[in-house]
Amino acid sequence: QLSSIPSAENQGRMHVTDLHRDVSLRVTGEIHIGGVMLKLVEKLDVKKDWSDHALWWEKKKTWLLKTHWTLDKYGIQADARLLFTPQHKLLRLQLPNMKHMKVKVNFSDRVFKAVSDICKTFSKSPVILSTLNNPRDPKKKKKKLEEAEEAALELEGPLLTPGSGSNPGLYSKTMTPTYDSRDGSPLSPTTAWFGDSPLSEGNPSILAVSQPISSPDILAKLYKSQSLLDKAKINQGWLDSSRSLMEQDVKENEVLLLRFKYHSFFDLNPKYDAIRVNQLYEQAKWAILLEEIECTEEEMMMFAALQYHINKLSIMSSGNHMNNSEKEVDEVDAALSDLEITLEGGKTSNTLGDITSIPELADYVKVFKPKKLTLKGYKQYWCTFKDITISCYKSKEEAHGTPSLQMNLRGCEVTPDVNISSQKFNIKLLIPVADGMNEIWLRCDAEKPYAHWMAACRLASKGKTMADSSYSLEVQNILSFLKMQHMNPDPQFIAEPAVTNDINSECLVSPRYLKKYKNKQISARILEAHQNVAQMSLIEAKMRFIQAWQSLPEFGITHFLAKFQGGKRDELIGITYNRLIRMDASTGDAIKTWRFANMKQWNVNWEIKMVTVEFADEPSLAFICAEVDCKVVHEFIGGYIFLSTRAKDQNESLDEEMFYKLTSGWV
Repeated sequence: QLSSIPSAENQGRMHVTDLHRDVSLRVTGEIHIGGVMLKLVEKLDVKKDWSDHALWWEKKKTWLLKTHWTLDKYGIQADARLLFTPQHKLLRLQLPNMKHMKVKVNFSDRVFKAVSDICKTFSKSPVILSTLNNPRDPKKKKKKLEEAEEAALELEGPLLTPGSGSNPGLYSKTMTPTYDSRDGSPLSPTTAWFGDSPLSEGNPSILAVSQPISSPDILAKLYKSQSLLDKAKINQGWLDSSRSLMEQDVKENEVLLLRFKYHSFFDLNPKYDAIRVNQLYEQAKWAILLEEIECTEEEMMMFAALQYHINKLSIMSSGNHMNNSEKEVDEVDAALSDLEITLEGGKTSNTLGDITSIPELADYVKVFKPKKLTLKGYKQYWCTFKDITISCYKSKEEAHGTPSLQMNLRGCEVTPDVNISSQKFNIKLLIPVADGMNEIWLRCDAEKPYAHWMAACRLASKGKTMADSSYSLEVQNILSFLKMQHMNPDPQFIAEPAVTNDINSECLVSPRYLKKYKNKQISARILEAHQNVAQMSLIEAKMRFIQAWQSLPEFGITHFLAKFQGGKRDELIGITYNRLIRMDASTGDAIKTWRFANMKQWNVNWEIKMVTVEFADEPSLAFICAEVDCKVVHEFIGGYIFLSTRAKDQNESLDEEMFYKLTSGWV
């Protein structure tokens, strides 16, 4: 114990990680941290640059970075074991494209800052990427990958090794060339993989090029069927953005997954964000191939056709991709300026249009109210859609009277149920009522009316009318999404065997389709679907893929296990960019939703792991985080609120302190 007499000296125990040496130092409680490090370096007498080293207090899991603080002020007793260790350590990151990259990362920075530094390579919006523990070990005790597994993961090429790079805007100082961990040699195979292009000199633009999956074995190894509960368990692994990697027991050389965390990509610009667009495309591609998100068979073939097209164009443009793409980007600029990906439904134009009249829809629509014990199907009504309300009448002539059924769609959940080949165009609505949600189905008889009604429902759920400038864009997006799924075999189009073999179809669809169909059948369907996308440029195809991914009903919902007040069993809380959803854990059905726009405040009781959310005009919501640290859940809510406060035309810098205020809970 440190004596209370100021002059009393004690033996401090230090371990120098670089030298694997234990050192004893005579120190008093009044000596400051900087002085301890100075004494230690003098005693070691090793000529070396120690400037990156700092002291780590093992027992309390704390970096001692305030070098002017004394041992007494930190509350460090003489028997405390301190590590003298570098702040920058190697980490193996698995990127969204499943490739691994060795990066030197600051283990003493908060994760938010460390990830921001890494992400300077990707884009100007680092906040949407974050790190996730490798989910291989279900108990969340992180293990190093076994050698065999490690080799399998590197079948696609060596580790991506970013150089120090001359462009400070693209590269952070924390990224330095690295050496093979097994034999210490420089990672020379990079030249074999990148060719003799400048990419091998640490140019990050290799991250903008999509690499086709080389073998179905890779897919088979990574694929495992997942229930919603499995997905919720993986989401427990998100790291805390406000604490450092070291504080969260991340070890040097460990594998962490780098992923887009918040599904809110409002400022995606194909002209400047080639890397971000590609890595987003890769995250979407793997989510679909590994069935992390549900899609229909027709949608799967459309995604496969887009992948086939992207692979083909990527190989054709290969090394010169970045140089050639300028012209290509300009060509699709006009087409994509209105396609800028946004979950709020597109860019808002400056023209207000005719503000005196709000467009309306009126048509015969089949309506179905699924209730237990009734087997009655759809019933045809004359339906009018005004503002955010649908009114249903028995006939067109009765439209001036009292409606048989009326629905206010604000805050409702809207889900498509579409099958183009059987001409099924259904819209499933879950409309909030006092005790939960009312389920209503609408059936349209063709694509065009479906697109208009679907777009109107989506906007109404956010409290917007068809007068909103994003309405026509939403209609166009729905129609183009449907068009890409059309199967219209051209009689002149005969697939040659060589072409069919070249397709590598078992790498383009999720494994369950390989059990259902023969490879030849899948290839034929992919080539058929390819006709709808064959004219697209590379960047447009990637943007379309991302947009189609966003159109899937399950897109952007992050699930966590939760116990709700009054509920007896585990349920799920789904968090999206604009709402919270209480969900049935086995079916994934929404039980109730709450919009962030309606939220007054939210609080966390850290002791009992309870999150309480208060709303302007409805009862408050309370749930206990089961199995997951409620800091993770709190950070998702705060992160989406933070993103919603950012203006589209804001400069590139992020308000780090504001992010911590909204996500930390104790800052």
